[in-house]
This record gives sequence, structure tokens and C-alpha cells, in this order.
Amino acid sequence: MRYDPDKHHRRSIRLKDYDYRQEGAYFVSICTQNRLCLFGDVVDGEMVLNDAGVAIKQVFNGLPTYCLGLEIDEYVVMPNHVHVVFVLTRNDVGAGLRACPLSSKDKIDKFQPDQGHPRRGAPTDEGRSTLPDVVYRFKSWTTKLYSDGVKQNGWEPFPGRLWQRNYYEHIIRNDDELNRILEYIIGNPRNWATDEENPANIAANNKLEQR
Repeated sequence: MRYDPDKHHRRSIRLKDYDYRQEGAYFVSICTQNRLCLFGDVVDGEMVLNDAGVAIKQVFNGLPTYCLGLEIDEYVVMPNHVHVVFVLTRNDVGAGLRACPLSSKDKIDKFQPDQGHPRRGAPTDEGRSTLPDVVYRFKSWTTKLYSDGVKQNGWEPFPGRLWQRNYYEHIIRNDDELNRILEYIIGNPRNWATDEENPANIAANNKLEQR
């Protein structure tokens, strides 16, 4: 059964009393506000990233450097959403998260951290990142980077916020489940024509509901 992003984004889906610092793999999906297609287009079943999409990709690539105890198994940047498998591992050395402001005028192939302190995501007692803090950092860094791109490079503006307030998260329980999710992520561009996040499908469904 495929997950339903529309359903899950209508309410909090964090599990009560679950420790999101513990080791494990998490399937996370994040949609742009109003599902605006800001990161490129799908052409012949392949995702073609624009400059903003490349920036989002490079943030993913840099996250493990600044979120200690974090690994990324697989991810995909789609026109109006991202899917990623975050893996939290045990880490007993160093801080949990470090501040990392970005600017679109910088080279995006590497991160340039400053000496400030993060507003959220301070190191945990165990020195490991938590899933909510990792997602917060991803949203914060990409929003900063995209905002700079709007001002400096004429990227398409976004209304109020870049990302939806909530996000879909699923705790991956076993290897079979992981393999199904990885297959889904990798195949996401090929299935864009039928994807529930595709604006064309959202519009068609809305018309059906109005009849």
C-alpha cells in the first residue's frame, strides 16, 4: 500500500513517546508549500534539476558532515517534493549539530559553517542527532539558500514558506521494507505521471471531487 501524503500532512504524524534519537532508518518525504514545482522538471522519466534543485541536492550531500551520527541511504529531489532515507547511527564523539548558514552566491559543492550556535539541534547528551533536528536543519538551510537565489539569481519566489510545515515520516522496520522504499525512491521520476504530488493529478482529482 502506498502512503498518502495528503492524508498525513493534515495532522501530526510523530509517534508519541518515540525516541527519534535511537538508531535506525527513517523514510522522510517533504513537500513544497502549495506543492509548487520549484526544483526542475521530469523529462522522459528522468528528473532534470534546475539551479535550485541542484542546490537542494548539495544540501542533502552535505548534511552528514554537519549532523553527526547521520547517514543518507538514498534520496531523490522531485519538482515539488523530496524523498530520503535518513539513517541515524551511534556516535559518541563530537557535537550533534552545528550551524551552517548558506548563500546561493557561494559554491554549493561544499558547506561553509560559521562559528555561531544553532537555534535548534543543540548536541544531545549522547552526542547524536535526532530526526526532527535533521529535518529542521534541512528545511532551514534549503530555505536560506533558496531565498538567496530568489534575491540574487531570479529563482521563482515562494509564498511565505518554502516547505510545508509538517513532513511524512516512516520508521523502517526491516530489510524487505527498506528495499521496497529504496525502489520507490529510485523509481519516483519514472512514475511522475501518476504521482499524487504531480499538480496535474491534484487538479484532476479536485475536479472529480467537485462533481
